[in-house]
Amino acid sequence: MRAFGGSALTDSIEVPKDRSAAETAKEIPVTYVPARNTIFLSLALAYAEVIGASSIFIGVNALDYSGYPDCRPEFIRAFETLANLATKAGVEGTFRLRVEAPLQHMTKADIVRKAVELGVDLSLTHSCYDPDASGKPCRRCDSCVLRRKGFEAAEVIDPVG
Repeated sequence: MRAFGGSALTDSIEVPKDRSAAETAKEIPVTYVPARNTIFLSLALAYAEVIGASSIFIGVNALDYSGYPDCRPEFIRAFETLANLATKAGVEGTFRLRVEAPLQHMTKADIVRKAVELGVDLSLTHSCYDPDASGKPCRRCDSCVLRRKGFEAAEVIDPVG
């Protein structure tokens, strides 16, 4: 996605750090990647149609998140409608494709608790927008802050720190 740029995650734009809750709620941050989830879902849709899958899944979250427009329930519903209008399978009625977003209405704490319940090795995960060269999270970007708050609220120790 670096070919498009336009985001602190895909271009030479500094990742914001140490922002207050008020700052993060103001506007869509520079870490928003233009059309990222549209692209992911489009690729998944093409593959789903080829293999005859009736659902595609995406891990967006609309509660404890940075305000990205392509994480909202309205976007997911609209993409599902598009998927059924823009595919041969949808037009011919071979199947009705569903877009599933199981994390969408969960808090970060709920997600952490569910991961623990499922036995996910959380030491293999991080959410950082600006990790160092070795992959260690910065602990200061919006995503690291949201992760920390989620682990704290779930009363689970983050194995990544």
